[in-house]
Amino acid sequence: TCHDFNHLTATAESVSLLVGFSAGQVQLIDPIKKETSKLFNEERLIDKSRVTCVKWVPGSDSLFLVAHSSGNMYSYNVEHTYGTTAPHYQLLKQGESFAVHNCKSKSTRDLKWTVGEGALNEFAFSPDGKFLACVSQDGFLRVFNFDSAELHGTMKSYFGGLLCLCWSPDGKYIVTGGEDDLVTVWSFLDCRVIARGRGHKSWVSVVAFDPYTTSVEESDPMEFSDSDKNFQDLLHFGRDRANSTQSRLSKQNSTDSRPVSVTYRFGSVGQDTQLCLWDLTEDILFPHQPLSRARAHANVMNATGLPAGSNGSAVTTPGNSVPPPLPRSNSLPHSAVSNAASKGSVMDGAITSGVSKFALLSLHDRKERHHEKDRKRNHSMGHISSKSSDKLNLVNKAKTDPAKTLGTSLCPRMEDVPLLEPLICKKIAHERLTVLVFLEDCIVTACQEGFICTWARPGKVSKFQP
Repeated sequence: TCHDFNHLTATAESVSLLVGFSAGQVQLIDPIKKETSKLFNEERLIDKSRVTCVKWVPGSDSLFLVAHSSGNMYSYNVEHTYGTTAPHYQLLKQGESFAVHNCKSKSTRDLKWTVGEGALNEFAFSPDGKFLACVSQDGFLRVFNFDSAELHGTMKSYFGGLLCLCWSPDGKYIVTGGEDDLVTVWSFLDCRVIARGRGHKSWVSVVAFDPYTTSVEESDPMEFSDSDKNFQDLLHFGRDRANSTQSRLSKQNSTDSRPVSVTYRFGSVGQDTQLCLWDLTEDILFPHQPLSRARAHANVMNATGLPAGSNGSAVTTPGNSVPPPLPRSNSLPHSAVSNAASKGSVMDGAITSGVSKFALLSLHDRKERHHEKDRKRNHSMGHISSKSSDKLNLVNKAKTDPAKTLGTSLCPRMEDVPLLEPLICKKIAHERLTVLVFLEDCIVTACQEGFICTWARPGKVSKFQP
């Protein structure tokens, strides 16, 4: 059902490969030596449900995580010997819709995570390896500090379960896809949805950032059209960014010291057999920057003095309660579905409110990031901070009602956030697509029919024709 290579230990003579199976087992093999083989959960004593995701812990040559359709996630150590009896776990930490247990056995200190309700469909580590993001069938994205098992932030899908996710190369954004046929962009720093993308006609099965085309530099605009030639051109646009889109922000603030063009490229494939390519540009990432610094500063000062029941209190909402509703359609000036005929006074007030929230979130996150200590990971994975502030919380917290999240910061309405349109959507298979990988010289896709395709980037086509 899934697999993962250990890039840390891989050599030309040996590579460690984990393979998950539908019956719940995980096998460690070396496809080069073909002699190393070890089976975990062999008797299905740990979990009997299908393995949905398996990954090596970043920076480790022996630790790995396995997620199951039961909603549980387990840590393993390839150096440990696992007995023939079912392990016993004791509660280590508990929060809203998640719990962490450790194994009572003295021989192993493996952890068991229970996350959300329903299947845990996929998880991914942040580029620095400090945070773990999970998407579940209950429709929630949850991001944890991996070492301390603290919940960093959450997001709710517009509809149905979330099936896939991917971190941006710099770890600032997470893109998810799921049963709502949408791709959703979530800000790690601000802990909020910043955009949605609509282009697929069925469930989104894989999302992936293209690390080779993300750029921060000056560029000129270029028009796109849906054609085979442009499809090839869009697979790669290099560092010169000849076909990047220069936003209104760049044109209006040409003298500003900030970079004039910030572009993230990501792709998605779905059960509709389509490959979609998307650009996330600075007019979506920073929609309020055209305002002056003085005005933005004034908004921050005003926002800090808002009464407790006002919109400005959104950033202090407790984790176990539903955030207050977001402002409606014209709170974000770049929303693709906002009312263009809104009067200037209404728009101005809405922008002021939006900037206040954006600025407050940024200040809040910067403060927390400033106090964050970079600790060396305990490779036993059994270490959770023993400070008094990290005492176990054994009180059951009130669960967020998913039905009440629509219109809040957890799940904004469609008109409350910018709506992205794909640069291109291309039908590339006859069966549902299941794999999307961006490489330096090509894009790799695979479908349920068993075909694996490589799409060469322009200028990278091999001269050899078999």
